[in-house]
Amino acid sequence: MNAQTMTPQEVRIRGFDALKRELGVVGTLRFMHQYERGEGNYSKERHALIDDLDLDAIMARLQILSAPL
Repeated sequence: MNAQTMTPQEVRIRGFDALKRELGVVGTLRFMHQYERGEGNYSKERHALIDDLDLDAIMARLQILSAPL
């Protein structure tokens, strides 16, 4: 069967079958969890977090985050 002539549902089913065959059920689930949809509005949240910060303030936050525990 040619992937170009398959319906989206057929492609999805065959794709999941290939994943299960190659990765097993647990591996397939772990793979799928990497691609879940996020929530919220990244751009709006980022602007709310950093728009009022200058470069020095951003660098200071990065140093705090990268400091060893």
